[in-house]
Amino acid sequence: MTAAIAGSKLHLVRVWFGRHVIASYKADPEAAAQYAAAMERRYCGLRVTDEPMPTPVPELRRMPCERLWDLPPH
Repeated sequence: MTAAIAGSKLHLVRVWFGRHVIASYKADPEAAAQYAAAMERRYCGLRVTDEPMPTPVPELRRMPCERLWDLPPH
């Protein structure tokens, strides 16, 4: 973590598909706002949230299909 990020309050940007988070990004407020705007353009039908980082930081749950990615091929 850089000194600039460590010294400022972080924001958490998340892209939601229904109740599942498909992308998350932590950054300073300015960079988070730019990322959120880019994600809103890219995923125009999905909800994008930009919130101050909660304390303690929540653990993001994986989507069910992502669990299969950890399995090696047969």
